[in-house]
Amino acid sequence: MSDDSGIRKSAYTALVVDDDEDTVNLFTEFLEIYDVVVVGKAFDGNQATKIFRDMTPDIVFSDVMMPEYDGFYALENIKKMNPKTIMVMITGDVRADTIHKLETLGADAIIYKPFDMQAVMKTVNSLLAKTVCSTS
Repeated sequence: MSDDSGIRKSAYTALVVDDDEDTVNLFTEFLEIYDVVVVGKAFDGNQATKIFRDMTPDIVFSDVMMPEYDGFYALENIKKMNPKTIMVMITGDVRADTIHKLETLGADAIIYKPFDMQAVMKTVNSLLAKTVCSTS
């Protein structure tokens, strides 16, 4: 929902992706504290793309390293569906080739584990502000 200025009045929506259910639930709780509505939870990149297609959230938070369908899969396929979707990739892998691949596939931000939720939200607010400015 937006007013005439194009600025969104309701909360932003998110999809949280990680192969660890406890991490997904904890991350979801943190996001909801910051008024981000989690509309979907996925446990691999394939599930993430299916939920994204159905729910079209504003922002996707995805772990990178997951069995079978990883975060690279989610990032690549979600960006194909909607290149403007904000993709925040979360990883403990700081190797240059991993970072390069994430950047090449269009990650909007990379957050390293262990993460601080206030730092995550600062990054998110910055990305959302850029989105609002570019659409007005």
